[in-house]
Amino acid sequence: MSYPNTQLFIDGQWQNSADGRTLAVINPATGQEIGRVSHAGRADLDKALLATAKGFAVWRDLAPVERARIMRRAAALMRERAEGIAQLLTMEQGKPLAEAKGEALAAADIIEWFADEGLRVYGRIVPSRGNPALRQMVLKDPVGPVAAFTPWNFPINQVVRKVSAALATGCSMLIKGPEETPASPAELLRAFQDAGLPEGVLGLVYGNPAEISSYLVAHPVIRKLTFTGSTPVGKQLAALAGQHMKRVTMELGGHAPVIVCEDADIALAVKSAGAAKFRNAGQVCISPTRFLVHQSVHQEFAAALAAHAKGLQVGNGLIAGTQMGPLANSRRLAAMQDLTRDAIEQGATVLAGGQRIGDTGNFWQPTVLDNVPPQARVFNDEPFGPVAAIQRFERLEDAIAEANRLAYGLAGYAFTRSLRNADLLARRVEVGMLWVNTPAAPSAEMPFGGIKDSGYGSEGGPEAMDAYLNVRSVVTLNV
Repeated sequence: MSYPNTQLFIDGQWQNSADGRTLAVINPATGQEIGRVSHAGRADLDKALLATAKGFAVWRDLAPVERARIMRRAAALMRERAEGIAQLLTMEQGKPLAEAKGEALAAADIIEWFADEGLRVYGRIVPSRGNPALRQMVLKDPVGPVAAFTPWNFPINQVVRKVSAALATGCSMLIKGPEETPASPAELLRAFQDAGLPEGVLGLVYGNPAEISSYLVAHPVIRKLTFTGSTPVGKQLAALAGQHMKRVTMELGGHAPVIVCEDADIALAVKSAGAAKFRNAGQVCISPTRFLVHQSVHQEFAAALAAHAKGLQVGNGLIAGTQMGPLANSRRLAAMQDLTRDAIEQGATVLAGGQRIGDTGNFWQPTVLDNVPPQARVFNDEPFGPVAAIQRFERLEDAIAEANRLAYGLAGYAFTRSLRNADLLARRVEVGMLWVNTPAAPSAEMPFGGIKDSGYGSEGGPEAMDAYLNVRSVVTLNV
């Protein structure tokens, strides 16, 4: 399958940028350029903003049931085209083909759930305190055109969560997509286009992230911002949005603790956390990263996780049997080298991996580091790669304190057979999402988001829709 050049999607049309600029798209498995993506300029953004405003005027007045029909048709098209979309996703991002196809199929499920939930955006009638002629209504209206900023690690998943919540509530959306992985999110929008979405309701642009974000967030057409990415960038955008009194949803970085208690099922812990750790080469915001293991089971767990890492098949995601693909870019490769070197210098032991694979592409060995001291960078900076760092503990309270030490609060994991431990973990671990004795399984119907420096707001469940709605009070006296 050949990789296409990716254009901008503005006012229902695929088009090149006004000045003809493009950026290269690199296959991370080969290091070779495979295509180009259009680079939007100010003229393109103005055109897209105008279209988004017009699209909102149409979409907000469309009956929710009709909006749901269009969304469901788009979901069906995503299922029909999943094989081809997965190939593009693997070529541009690197993840194994099975993971890429799963991402495309999961998008269909997310669209359908939000399509149905959009039918249940209810207001209410509030009885008057005394005058029966007084009608008190609570109305929920779409907030308006939304600007969305999405990352390269899940280029379909991170777009579809935002798009689905916006469309279900009657909002239009202009998306700043990831320049490194542009083709797969473009196919998502193509599915909506082919499903009959009115022109201007969705737009897609690529270009200079700082220039585009500063222009869109400040523009009067945009009424809400939703961002997935690093904490430092998220804080900058949130501050900018605050200057213009615009609503914000932030899904930011994480550094997920994994607490393995003395009574844990070690085989289950290794199978669940190991699979989650090396999924997408560890380039997952909710990836388990800081493994806190009770000293009584430390040796058993560390040896088993290292054996799991050594047994993974690393290679080009398009090749059958590949279990872990390359890192998405050379920046991540350099980061893995720096984090591993620092941990070793601080006294950590390498149980598995720790090296680059070959000199072509961005391949890094699945790595397990043991006895990592708390001051090591890998225990403080989000690794965003296939490196697992292990530290032992004596008391559960100490593990919880270490889990909460950092400003991150996105996701966490724990393994225990004790209901008492599970209850304590649920109440005390400061994360937006905690999975106990199970791998991460985000679903459309459950909240998805963090606390502390990992952001605020949700991109799952009914809570995801709240940020796209204005709640208004209307009181009428019948005279």
